[in-house]
Parts: sequence; structure tokens; C-alpha cells
Amino acid sequence: MNVFAEFQARIAQILHSFMAEGRLPGDLDLSRFVVEPPRDPSHGDLATNAAMVYAKEAKASFSNPREFATAIAYALAGDPDVDAAEVAGPGFINIRLRAHVFADVLRASLANSDYGRPATPDTKPVNVEYVSANPTGPMHVGHGRGAVFGDALANLLAFAGRKVTREYYINDAGAQVDVLARSAFMRYREALGEAIGEIPEGLYPGDYLKPAGQALAKAHGAALRDKPEAEWLPLVRRFAIDAMMDMIRMDLAAMNIRHDVFFSERSLTDNAERTDAVRAVIEDLRARGIVYVGRLPPPKGQLPDDWEDREQTLFRSTDFGDDVDRALMKSDGSYTYFASDIAYHKSKVDRGFTDMIDVWGADHGGYVKRMQAAVKAVSGGEAALDVKLCQLVKLMRGGEPVTMSKRAGTFVTLRDVVDEVGVDAVRFMMLFRKNDATLEFDLAKVIEQSRENPVFYVQYAHARGRSVMRQAKAAFPDLDLETGTLAGAPLDLLADEGEGALARLIAQYPRQIEAAAAAHEPHRIAFYLHDLASLFHSHWNRGKDQPHLRFVNEERRDLTLARVALVASLTSVLASGLGVLGVGAPEEMR
Repeated sequence: MNVFAEFQARIAQILHSFMAEGRLPGDLDLSRFVVEPPRDPSHGDLATNAAMVYAKEAKASFSNPREFATAIAYALAGDPDVDAAEVAGPGFINIRLRAHVFADVLRASLANSDYGRPATPDTKPVNVEYVSANPTGPMHVGHGRGAVFGDALANLLAFAGRKVTREYYINDAGAQVDVLARSAFMRYREALGEAIGEIPEGLYPGDYLKPAGQALAKAHGAALRDKPEAEWLPLVRRFAIDAMMDMIRMDLAAMNIRHDVFFSERSLTDNAERTDAVRAVIEDLRARGIVYVGRLPPPKGQLPDDWEDREQTLFRSTDFGDDVDRALMKSDGSYTYFASDIAYHKSKVDRGFTDMIDVWGADHGGYVKRMQAAVKAVSGGEAALDVKLCQLVKLMRGGEPVTMSKRAGTFVTLRDVVDEVGVDAVRFMMLFRKNDATLEFDLAKVIEQSRENPVFYVQYAHARGRSVMRQAKAAFPDLDLETGTLAGAPLDLLADEGEGALARLIAQYPRQIEAAAAAHEPHRIAFYLHDLASLFHSHWNRGKDQPHLRFVNEERRDLTLARVALVASLTSVLASGLGVLGVGAPEEMR
């Protein structure tokens, strides 16, 4: 039961009646207004901007938006579920619902294990590409933020009904994988007993490549050592990439993250079919007049040392919303990264995805417009790309920066953090801030058992709710706590303002799911769960000083049943939301 969707439909019906009366145009698009929680809960249970959105179309019949809003509010006042409908400001409408509506919400949440999912979901396929870390070493904490964000977003969209494909793009065709191969070859020589000394500058110094070197030595003995680089490089490169991807998959598995597709960049040009997908997409765009040979103006500001004023193969990205046209070929005739990325996203279009989401690090912000332009071009305007940028993670311990990992050589690995504080703490804290805001992750704070630790605070609310169920069973051993029975509890006995506030916030869950999925913002669910936990803890604390408010009343079986039903609904929503975030919902906490 989604009261927001229901009242969206009821207000649309009121607007339909105005259209039928000639007070509004007959072709009005009724999908433009929203019904959402008011910013201040004291203003009511629902708020709508319908009068503001259609003020222009209503001008012939209503002198101003406020008069229009008054007419809508008057019609709403006759609804049996509405206690009051009031106009605020220039034309917003605040709606207060009768108590029985929230009793119905609690019953629906108890009777339906899918509470929160849309009744008529959008099942359109969506491709979510996330992590896509270069296969040159273990994942660091920054990768972890994108990994958690992308995985939670995929969970959220799937919960909302979308058909989600989770994808990882393996950047295995650039110069960085040749550096990886040379670094692994150094460790191979070391495994053969050679003293290699300090790792030369420009190679990867971390200890994580030692197992790869040892495995190469075991597989090939000394056979590779004296071969020219041109012979051993392809073999070692493939071996090292596979080893790094195995490590990355293990790091992701430790975070409960698994992908449906691992797409190799190298496969675009090096495949069994001997096809060159990059050249094919360039030639297709050239035939459509979207690729041309020309010169780019020099970049603004100081010229980079490698800038050349020369004729280049260029993509007309400015025709699709970008700031400048973009090069597709380097001076040596090889493809730019951008050209390969166009071909990769064209493969997504060819696989049937017109809705794509890419999760990137914040340092790729300047790349967004050109990639969105490319998706428009290769899909003929049929596909859309939403890019979500994840800002940096500042890793702290008790307020002090954490030093680098010996295993990685240059950074703290994600696996080190997961092993220290646990996957639930990492996932929740990575989502308890908007993705485009810098995150301070304090290793000491996230394991504290206090209200200052958001993940503990939310998980403790679930565990505390489950303890209420056990207490009720102890007080009334024959009490049936099955959800079907609880759905029939006398919920009209929930008369306290704290109980009503909890029911109203539980009623917001379907709307929170809908809004978070539409905006591609899973942090909204983390914020909502924290608000729900906070309200529950506050009401629990009231019961310490006022025994008549306690959830288990040994003298009132009926009241206990009603309150346990409220708690069961609350814990169900907490568990559901934590599940969307990929975080556990413990039965108890010690």
C-alpha cells in the first residue's frame, strides 16, 4: 500500500473532473505533479504541488495558484480518508490523513512481504556499470565507495522492479596493463631466485604481485627469463590480468558484490572473430557525418606539453551537447580511450540497453558530457546514460589519517578495511553520505556501539524490535506472532502520538523506494532508515519513564498485540531497507 501513489491518483481524478467541467484544458499531462512527505511533519502527512505545476493552464479559470489550490483542497476535504487539506504559501497543499489510513498501512506491510515495491513496476532493462577498476592491483577504499554505491543502486532498481544487469568493464587494453606485465615479470625473476633490488620507478611496487610471479615461475620455470620482451609480454600480461581480476573478484565477494557481466576492453579489437568493433563504430559514425577530419582549437589556459596542432579524426560531440569535438585517433594511429569507450557503450545498445548508468570516480567528471554525447550518437537518440560520480574517501582512525598498506605499496586496500571493521559497517557508511560529497570514514567510529555510529544505530533498532517480539512471547506464551495474525491486531488501540509518528514514517517507505530509484540515489534509503531508527529509539526511551507506553503490557494482551504488530511492521521495513543497501539485519546485538 503506497498512500502517496494512491493520493496521486485521487488528485489526478480531481483534475480530471476540472477538465471535464472545462476549467482545465482537456489534454493536460497529469504525470507532472508530485505527492510527497512535507518537509515539516507538523504540516501534515502528504503535500502536493499540483496547483503550482498547472497554474499556467488553470489561469483562465482561477485568478492565481492559491485559488486553484483552494479548489483542489476543497475537493480533497470530502475524501473519507482525509482529515484536513490546507493551502500553504503560494499554492502548495498539505494533507492530513485519518488514523485508520495508517492502520491500513501497517496491515498491508504485515500481510505483504513485498511491501515497498511498486504495485506496477517499470520492468525496462537497465545496465549498471560500476567498479571497473583497472586490473593492476587490489581495490582501494575509493574503489570500494563506487562498488558499494553501484551495488546498492542495482539492488534498489531491482527492488523497484527493474531488470538489472550488473556490469564490470575490464580496462585491459591500455598502457597500464603493459606496466603490470613488466612489474609481474620482475616478481617472476625474483621467484626464480634473482635479486631484483628496488622496483624501478614506473612499475607497480606492491607485494601483491609476488604470488603472480611465483605462479609464473611454477608454470614456466626459467623458460621466460631470457626471451625478448616481445615474446614474453603478451603471455605475462594475460596471466597477470587474470591474477589481478581473481584478486578483485575476491575483494568484491568479501563485500557481497557480484557482477553479471565482465566485459573486456581488449575484446573490442582482439577476439576470435577478428573483428575491430572500434573501427566499425568510427566508420558507421563517419558514414552518418558524425566523424570528420579536422583541427581542434588549443585548450584554454596553459598548453600541455604533448599538445599537437594537427589534423585529427574527430567526433562531432558538440552536436550532442558536449563543449568541444573529441579526438578518436592518436598521432601514432592507435585509438584514443574515448574511441574504445564509444564502441563499448555501442555494445550495450546492441545488447538492448537504452537505459544505462555508469558509476565513476570523481576524477572522471570532465569525461561525462562527451560520453553522454557518444551514447546519443550511437543510439540515434534512443538511449540515455546517467553518470554517477563518487567523491573521495578520507580514511581516518580516531581522527587521524591512516597510513598506506604495505601490501598495496601506495594505498590502503579495501580488503584491509573490510577485514578490520566488517562488511556491514563499510557498506552502510559508504552510503550514509551522498555519492558526490567527500566521505570521511573513521575506522574507530564505525565500530563504536553508540548512537554516533549510524550503522550500529540502525542495526540496533532492528535487533531491539526483535527483542520486543521475544519479550511479548515470554509475557504471553500462546501469543501468535505470525504476520497474518498481527495484521488482524486491534490497531485502533495505537493512540499515542509516538505510535502514530512511527506508523506515518513506515507509510513513507514505498515513496522513499520510488523516489530513490527514480533519482538513482540509494543514500536516501540509508537516511530514511536512520530517521526510522531514531524515532523508534526515542519512543522506546519514552517507555522507560512512562511504563504505560511500553510495547509489552502484561495486563493488556490486546494492546500488546497491537504494539507488537507496529514493531513487526517497523522491523520488516528496517530489514527490507537494509537488504536493499546490502547490509545485514541482526536478530540481536552483543
